[in-house]
Amino acid sequence: MTEQSLTARSWLKTLATLERRRLYLAAFLGVLAGVQTVIIVVGVAWLVEQLVVFHQTPHQLVSVLALLALCVIGRGICQWGQEIISLEASLRIRRYARRQMLDKFWALGPVWLAYHQSGALATQAVENIEALDGYFSRFYTQLRIVSLLPLLILCVVLKLDYLVAIFLLISAPIIPLFMALVGMGAERVNRDQFAAVARLSAHFLDRVRGMATLQLFGRTQSAHKDVWWATDDYRQLSMRTLRLAFLSSAVLEFFASVAIAVVAMYVGFGLLGYIDYGPAASLTLFSGLAVLLLAPEFFQPLRTLSQHYHDRATALGAAESLVTILNESSIQRHAVIEPSNESIIAVLKDVSVEYATRGQVLGPVNLTVQKGDIIAISGPSGSGKSTLLALLAGFLSPSNGVLELMSPRYAWLDQQPALLHGSLADNLRLANPEADTAAMQWALDQAGLEALLSQLPDGMETLIGERGIGLSGGQAQRLALARIYLSEANFILLDEPTASLDRDTEKVVVRAMLEWAAQGRTLIMATHHPAAISAAKRHLDLRAGRLEEVRHEA
Repeated sequence: MTEQSLTARSWLKTLATLERRRLYLAAFLGVLAGVQTVIIVVGVAWLVEQLVVFHQTPHQLVSVLALLALCVIGRGICQWGQEIISLEASLRIRRYARRQMLDKFWALGPVWLAYHQSGALATQAVENIEALDGYFSRFYTQLRIVSLLPLLILCVVLKLDYLVAIFLLISAPIIPLFMALVGMGAERVNRDQFAAVARLSAHFLDRVRGMATLQLFGRTQSAHKDVWWATDDYRQLSMRTLRLAFLSSAVLEFFASVAIAVVAMYVGFGLLGYIDYGPAASLTLFSGLAVLLLAPEFFQPLRTLSQHYHDRATALGAAESLVTILNESSIQRHAVIEPSNESIIAVLKDVSVEYATRGQVLGPVNLTVQKGDIIAISGPSGSGKSTLLALLAGFLSPSNGVLELMSPRYAWLDQQPALLHGSLADNLRLANPEADTAAMQWALDQAGLEALLSQLPDGMETLIGERGIGLSGGQAQRLALARIYLSEANFILLDEPTASLDRDTEKVVVRAMLEWAAQGRTLIMATHHPAAISAAKRHLDLRAGRLEEVRHEA
């Protein structure tokens, strides 16, 4: 099955095959528990007849009582085993599905992620995958139990009274029919609910991130109302889902109860002699009580399945949104064509890039990047500078043309460095997980953070927030510079590295670029800053997606 043809049902089926042995073992234990229930029910009916009709004493029936006690214990063990094994299978499947989603995010690359809200993606990777739990731990195994256990019970009832068996056979399809009708509506409602919770997550995260801007412009009350309306919309969808679930369960319980009541009436009137048709005339206390006790057990697997049918609808709604991402075509480079000349890092031959929503944003471009080059790329906003850097970083595949690219050690620095919640050391180790304290101290000194480090009581273990909360803009940029020092990358891409910086930090960035150039590293930067351009060996101007060499004046 190709990635493009993936559907919610086919994906769930594929996930189930990963833990087929555990799921089938859980279903087998469920059937075994049902068989022991049948033995208990028939045994109880036989004991009642022996005690009431044949006046046997409990002492004479002790062997049968012991057998029934063993069945009760065995049934409990089987039900416990079924639950434990199915939960373990569900946990393993969800781990795989979450890993598959994260691998897909990785394959789609930073450019694709930049166009999607992180709150919605987090919901996809957490909430939607957790919503698959009920489908695999309860519904999937119960569906297998339903395909066997009612047939076994029907065979026993047929042996005791074929008229009751015929009635059970006629009434049984009513429950699956209503489950299917209810399921069609529940699946749509759950799909809408998951879309709403993804929007709500993204909406709330955006407001939290923009809290400072909202306060500056006095729009906090308006944002509060927006969040309230978004949560109220989600509340209404949740109530619709719950209402549908409760109403469907009530309807199914009603039909099962009516069927059992009819069996009870038949047995009662048959034992009283009011019905003499077919096997009714030969009804005994044993056969009548046995079929009466077996009737609820016949419907119990179907009723349990109907209770878990909502889990199926929930899983389908969640899977629908997940496979939308899994079916996305990756724009990130996969196949690598390396230049034939070892002194060349990258070669672009008539390369162009197109987006489905924006059309062509770059190209055709021809460019050769030699090892040790320092290239400054300037041009108006929207001319394609960031797209060109993304191409050179391997974040994009060209729509047309040929891209030859070596696989050096990369480093990336833009206006908003990616700093994570954690200590300064944690953020530095993103570039070099094996770096020791001395190496990190040297990198921070090179980036001009020695003064800040001396003021921090916890030193490099000082915690910072996501996106560098707790640091100024200049300090965050310097921390990102320290990461590049620590990485020893030989190919450095910089996207407006000096934008919105104070003069001192700007000097530190330019000094770092000169040092990296002196070390023989290759630098390509998108910038408008004269100081950064003057530090470059080559100056390229990008306008309307086309690249032109500008004579560089020393």
